[in-house]
Amino acid sequence: MSEALIDHLLKTAKTVAIVGISNKPERDSYQVAQYLQEHGYKVLAVNPQQAGNTILGETCYASLSEAQQQSGLNIDIVDCFRKSEDIPVIVHEAIAIKAGAVWMQLSIENDAAAEQALAAGLQVVMDKCTKIEHKRLNQIS
Repeated sequence: MSEALIDHLLKTAKTVAIVGISNKPERDSYQVAQYLQEHGYKVLAVNPQQAGNTILGETCYASLSEAQQQSGLNIDIVDCFRKSEDIPVIVHEAIAIKAGAVWMQLSIENDAAAEQALAAGLQVVMDKCTKIEHKRLNQIS
């Protein structure tokens, strides 16, 4: 999980699915999604508890597959704001929809799920924040 891989993902990705997005502006998932929107990424909101609601002007979907089907977009990065033990299910779905990468946020790691994703051809980032890494890449303070 090199800086070069992270930089490549952030430079080439267009669509980011935020899994576990919150509708509460004080939550990290909301703030990261908002930041990514402001910097040109198409954000797909994924949270089964918020499905059908709107978060940051985006319809919230129950699953990655629903987000991809309804939006008609390929998902470049699956940005995970879920507990480490929830990652295997997300990775399984990310593989099924042929996402480009699975990105686990700060303090989120699951080596077995990462190995499964890599074996299926997905890129994997663990324990990193998309917002922090984007700021580093673009030297935004």
